[in-house]
Amino acid sequence: MTRIRIQKYVAATTVAVALVGAPTVSYAASQGKAAHGTLQRVAAEKAPSARIVAPGEHVKVPGGAEIWLTEEGKHWTTPDNPEPQFRSVVDGNIDRGMPGVSLQTEGVAGHYFLSGLYYGGKGTASRVEVQTKDGVVHGKLLELSGKPGWGVWYATAEVPTTGDDGGLDYFGSVTVHDTKGKIYARLKLN
Repeated sequence: MTRIRIQKYVAATTVAVALVGAPTVSYAASQGKAAHGTLQRVAAEKAPSARIVAPGEHVKVPGGAEIWLTEEGKHWTTPDNPEPQFRSVVDGNIDRGMPGVSLQTEGVAGHYFLSGLYYGGKGTASRVEVQTKDGVVHGKLLELSGKPGWGVWYATAEVPTTGDDGGLDYFGSVTVHDTKGKIYARLKLN
């Protein structure tokens, strides 16, 4: 009898140890099986958030572009245009107190490199979607540490299949969502 009790105790301890520190929101026991020590783990998805980067840290984008942030704004290069380009957040062209998002497009290696600033929204920016005539393109977010009040988004999109030349009329909107799924900032183009 002692051996059976020890095995049950060890099994329960193993389950408890495996659960310590797990990123799980809640646990539930299966009905009718709780007496046997069976637990089912119910995981909740964690909303993504912006990648935090150090000032000047280069982030490589599929297709060969690179982005880096400084306190002054967004910097980037592409394989076709290796000279650094810059979009300021301190020159007065944007009002960081109001929600906003911008869009820049460039052809890169048979794709489009899409990027822009986002700023002024409430909550924590979580994800970005670009609506095109061919569907939705999902991008990624970058921010400096602290609370700069702005960040950069980027994505890579296929060349349009609609016979469109990829001009701004090809893009319908850019929407940045917060961690609760609400709109952080939106740019409507059409």
